[in-house]
Amino acid sequence: MKNITLIIPAKYEKESLPSVLLELKKFPFNIIVILEPTDHETIDSIKNFDCTIIYQTNKGYGDALILGIKSVKTEYFCIFNADGSFNPIEISGMYSSLKDKDGDIIFGSRYEKDASSEDDTLVTKVGNFIFTKLGKILFKLPITDILYTFVLGKTKMTLNLNLQSQDFAFCVELPIKAQRKNYKIFSTPAHERARIAGKKKVNAIRDGLYILKKMIFMFLKS
Repeated sequence: MKNITLIIPAKYEKESLPSVLLELKKFPFNIIVILEPTDHETIDSIKNFDCTIIYQTNKGYGDALILGIKSVKTEYFCIFNADGSFNPIEISGMYSSLKDKDGDIIFGSRYEKDASSEDDTLVTKVGNFIFTKLGKILFKLPITDILYTFVLGKTKMTLNLNLQSQDFAFCVELPIKAQRKNYKIFSTPAHERARIAGKKKVNAIRDGLYILKKMIFMFLKS
């Protein structure tokens, strides 16, 4: 699977990122880590690992992912968390499913049959249910976990979406724009592990409002 590049946004993940990269040594993926240039501790923590580091000039989760996708040189990209919650073993299954179904982008889901999460809370579960349901009603999205970014897709086709969200609204902009271009997108069961260390970067209220505003804006613009 040398035709897959992992994009790892890793703001302030010095405690978990080295363990993630150590686990990834067992796999033949290309790896891009997105960091802020002032995050010296995280930068120092991975100086002995074989990965490409790209520095953000702007801020935000979405900005990091867009920068990463634009930097990918392989046919496929995969968004991968720096906190250890994604299991790299699952990537081969996602890739096989994408190829077998002649798909364009596949979305991991914690809510498919046989899926699970060790890190989901009542707040994130309810929020995800609401936004996923909105995605189905407003945009006819066929995915079951809209806020989960364990995503593997075709690089060139994703670049053609002209993604712009610099914050967590990226989570909904990607599938909505892909659906509007009639890309073949679908969900597959995923198993979210507990994060290794550190704290979540998501603020449920603030980021929830960003996402809601983005969905309303995109619906009204259609």
